[in-house]
Amino acid sequence: MQQFDVFNGDADGICALHQMRLANPCESTLITGVKRDIALVKRVPASSGDHVLVLDVSLDKNRDAVVDLLGNGVQVMYFDHHFAGEIPASDALDVHIDTAGDVCTGWLVNQHLGGAYLGWAVTALFGDNLHQAAHQAAAPLDLNQDQLQQLETLGTLLNYNGYGATLQDLYFAPDDLYRRVQPYADPFEFIKTDDTFATLQQGYDSDMSRAASIEPAFVDESCAVFRFPNEAFSRRVSGVYSNQLARQNPSRAHALVSELDSGEFLVSVRAPLETKQGADELCRQFPTGGGRQAAAGINQLPADQFDAFVAAMRKQFA
Repeated sequence: MQQFDVFNGDADGICALHQMRLANPCESTLITGVKRDIALVKRVPASSGDHVLVLDVSLDKNRDAVVDLLGNGVQVMYFDHHFAGEIPASDALDVHIDTAGDVCTGWLVNQHLGGAYLGWAVTALFGDNLHQAAHQAAAPLDLNQDQLQQLETLGTLLNYNGYGATLQDLYFAPDDLYRRVQPYADPFEFIKTDDTFATLQQGYDSDMSRAASIEPAFVDESCAVFRFPNEAFSRRVSGVYSNQLARQNPSRAHALVSELDSGEFLVSVRAPLETKQGADELCRQFPTGGGRQAAAGINQLPADQFDAFVAAMRKQFA
């Protein structure tokens, strides 16, 4: 029997897997990619009797591959908070899906494990820009403000590392980043001991400083759209800068549109924090779009659809 661990390459996916493997250590084959690389299950070479754990990627985008695994006698355990669509009916499929706007996959895993590694679940919540939920979840840990800030920074940096068009855009490949986190049951020990944290912090500070100099291409009371150049820093900050903009203007929706080598755009959308709704509905109007209610994206928006996207965004959040 082989174990395959399939996970999103962002903070939530990494923190979800880390909790699961702290609770249930085993040798496994890791399957992941940049944050937008979510059609991961089709890459699993599992056969009858094998086990597959899937974390933080939409079942809707992986349904056919999951059905194929189930048909081949594979046991599948699935944790996620994105739009799922129809869930396959099978005794071999163990599903934990909740699409509520204040939930992330790391939190679902935390609930499954009875809060055994709550610090990492709080880190996942911060990484997914669910700050209010993170503060509420952290209450049993009795942390001071400095400790809460450390977990917020850690979640932000792990999330920042996941964004890019290719692995070459990232500071660390997500499977490498997970392995760096893997030895640490205590997130504060990772922050203090491993130089990964400092490397990501330096890159984040530099990239965010450049992002702050870019003016919006469109802005009104309900939404703002920022257009970024075809550079690696643009793709790296597309999620974390969108999150920051959302916190600074909680009644407004935000989109960060980054140019790709192909001439298309990589799009990150954040719904207004006051509602946490509508981002996935907007992005699913376009090919390669998807996500969750509070945060979603489009992997390859054709350049000639930029104006149509802005119009659709204004209509969605008017």
